[in-house]
Amino acid sequence: MTDFDAVIDRRDTGSVKWDRYRDTDIIPLWVADMDFPAPVAVLDALQERVRHGIFGYGNAPRGLLDTVIEYIAASHHWVLRPEWVVWLPGLVTGINLSCRAVGALGDDVLTMTPVYPPFLSAPRLAGRGLVTVPLVQGRDGVFALDWVALEGAVTPVTRLLLLCNPHNPVGRAYARTDLERLGEFCARHDLIICADEIHAGLILDEDKTHVSIASLSPELAKRTITLLAPSKTFNIPGLGFSFAVIPDAALRTRFRAEMRGIVPDVNVLGYVAGLAAYRDGAAWQRALIAYLRANRDLVINTLGATPGLKTTPVEATYLAWIDARGLGVENPQRFFETAGVGLSDGTDFGAPGFVRLNFGCQRTLLEEALARIGRAVAGR
Repeated sequence: MTDFDAVIDRRDTGSVKWDRYRDTDIIPLWVADMDFPAPVAVLDALQERVRHGIFGYGNAPRGLLDTVIEYIAASHHWVLRPEWVVWLPGLVTGINLSCRAVGALGDDVLTMTPVYPPFLSAPRLAGRGLVTVPLVQGRDGVFALDWVALEGAVTPVTRLLLLCNPHNPVGRAYARTDLERLGEFCARHDLIICADEIHAGLILDEDKTHVSIASLSPELAKRTITLLAPSKTFNIPGLGFSFAVIPDAALRTRFRAEMRGIVPDVNVLGYVAGLAAYRDGAAWQRALIAYLRANRDLVINTLGATPGLKTTPVEATYLAWIDARGLGVENPQRFFETAGVGLSDGTDFGAPGFVRLNFGCQRTLLEEALARIGRAVAGR
């Protein structure tokens, strides 16, 4: 079993996360990959495949499709049909393909902010309009859908709704009742849904479970493209393996048509890692969630007591969304970077004045980062 406290030096390994601050003392807690090694089962499977020595063009390995179907049934309580699954080399690819496969040039795409940056760029790259509706924050700090604003935001040419569930960066795991109401909204306005569920395996609150909106009814399934991957849950994003679940045959055909000549096949090691993670990673996943839950509590308790900062409850993911507007600094991301902590800028998510902190790291590193944040705030 992985020792999540063990510090592994990621410098000079070609890491996007760590290379940003090469040759500095800045702790990188920005992009969403974790500082933990993948499950031993994944490492063993990769080593066995590497020993084979030949890396030709690959198909999905035998057993992968059945394993994915079994995993989704057990963890999401959703039974997939084999023909619904489309393999992809990355989930962001799926977001962009969805924007191209639904509607026509000039149509609108609706989403809720703050949100993962590709949600904001993909519609425009596809020649679509972007309509955003801010989430609203209740007295308990929890972000929620603004139903009145959603109704007012739909245009005559709105064709697609981009849903992030669990929601990056605010950490919401949307409840079944919310998703049922959102499904009714989409059916009433005849919207296709693209649901990014890449963090589905990282529900931290013990009283919550992940619900796929497409699992709620056959009617909703027919209007939904669900995007999934083992990459966040098992920390294998660099291996480039994900998939779309598209029950409607016509929608699936349009999606595949947009892939032709542009989207490469999944690489052979990505397939191998995905199979091993879904088949043999359950115990590692449980241990990871327990560790992340403790890290989450440390972040929320520490920053919640820091003047000028506000946090929101993190029900899922390993990402904390922090309101730094109370500090009165022009650019919170740069302020904390100067203090030795590299965070994601909320502006990229559609929310200036906020920052996002990745707590998927060793606790000693997180404690040092939080101490630096505290000293910076106290000394401003």
